[in-house]
Amino acid sequence: MNEQDHEQQLESARRLWDDAAAAFDDQPDHGLTDPLILQAWTERLAAWLPPSPAAILDIGCGTGSLSVIMAGLGNQVTGIDAAPNMIALARAKAARAGQNIKFAVMDAAFPRFVDQHFDVIVCRHVLWALPAPKDVLRRWVDLLAQAGRLILIEGFWHTGAGLHAAQIVESLPTCLSEVSIQPLSGQPNLWGGVVKDERYAVTAVANTA
Repeated sequence: MNEQDHEQQLESARRLWDDAAAAFDDQPDHGLTDPLILQAWTERLAAWLPPSPAAILDIGCGTGSLSVIMAGLGNQVTGIDAAPNMIALARAKAARAGQNIKFAVMDAAFPRFVDQHFDVIVCRHVLWALPAPKDVLRRWVDLLAQAGRLILIEGFWHTGAGLHAAQIVESLPTCLSEVSIQPLSGQPNLWGGVVKDERYAVTAVANTA
């Protein structure tokens, strides 16, 4: 995909998610307004993350629900999303929670940070929608410090959209170790009910030295 095509695709995605922002948190696993769902995501993230304080990049942060959880666990969180309306809602949500989180409108496929800047990169349900996932993952891993953690929460849904876990593992840069696939489909408290499609997390550790 050339630069012009990418910019056109990015602008289309930005309009789509800007329009969806107002109702985005209506989904149980987006807004996390149910205490049981909030607790499930908090426990899951706490298990994946290193001891705080860690510098975390939340890629495709949407309305900031996961960013707020991770900041509440004592971490320094930066959230990026291509949709300005999503970022506006994320900033408001963080302010209500009393959390100091840096949010920026940014292309998830080309995050603009210096290399080895973050201890953790978290991305939920975004990688599947980006062009050339293998190239995107390489750019993301460049942002991780030595022994930094990559946490990808993805799925392959009944609509036929998404990525299978094996596809992501095959696309990971070779500098990653301790690669793990953790099934999440059988955890209804994460989703607000029973799901029958493929949902999972891929975690890995960067060896950048």
